[in-house]
Amino acid sequence: MTVAVPTLEVERALAARCGAGRRLVVGIDEVGRGALAGPVAVGACALEVVDGVIAPLPEGVRDSKKLTARRREALVEPILGSVRAGAVGWSSPAEIDEFGIMPALTRAALRALEALGLDGAADAILLDGDVDVLTPSLAAAEHPAPLVHLQVAADRDCASVAAASVLAKVARDAHMIELDAEAPHYGWASNKGYGSAVHREAIDLRGVHEHHRRSWRLGSRPAVAPSAPAAPAAASGALPGRRETPLIAAPRRAPESMEAGVLWDAQWHPQYGKERR
Repeated sequence: MTVAVPTLEVERALAARCGAGRRLVVGIDEVGRGALAGPVAVGACALEVVDGVIAPLPEGVRDSKKLTARRREALVEPILGSVRAGAVGWSSPAEIDEFGIMPALTRAALRALEALGLDGAADAILLDGDVDVLTPSLAAAEHPAPLVHLQVAADRDCASVAAASVLAKVARDAHMIELDAEAPHYGWASNKGYGSAVHREAIDLRGVHEHHRRSWRLGSRPAVAPSAPAAPAAASGALPGRRETPLIAAPRRAPESMEAGVLWDAQWHPQYGKERR
């Protein structure tokens, strides 16, 4: 099967919409949205466009889902060496439980943008998907809000977003491997927190861990809707990422015997091809 080769055509067009001269276009993509455990990670890659000219990204940059783990890891340093700036922002399981997955994605994306160190200088943001999780928050910021462009399958078609997906995927996979050392029976080193049979069976047997999204349906048993949402856990602090700054206190630790819950966030809906990232 032929794998689509992403281009810089959309990034170039966005820069042109913002006017002639030097422009900064940021590609953004998330990883871990559909996982049962671990944070959601948002990658961001800023490209400098000068009168339509953009420095090329490394050969082989693709949607992270289309690359092997070894190839993704080998691309990280070349990507960071070719872009104006690259970063990963995070939102913890506790934040996902407290605020819901869409607000958590917003937080992670804003943290990724902050970690780029552009000081609000981005002219346009290219966001993978069909839900704008950024514009309301960016409009409330002190500096002028950049143009936000949504594009389904941007991680497949747009090189900046594909590169962002690689950064986020490599960073999150490494983080889940680290968490596996704390609770190896869930298989996080191999399933990266997604709902594999081994993962769900371990939840049935052992209950949930502090790194699980406890408001989600987790085990393989039939879900029982709770009479009221559990008291929200404290939002977590920063997780591993480039130039990430500490934000809020660490989450409250939950006993491993806690029963798995149900997904209560009505705003969440799966995107095709994104649930297993």
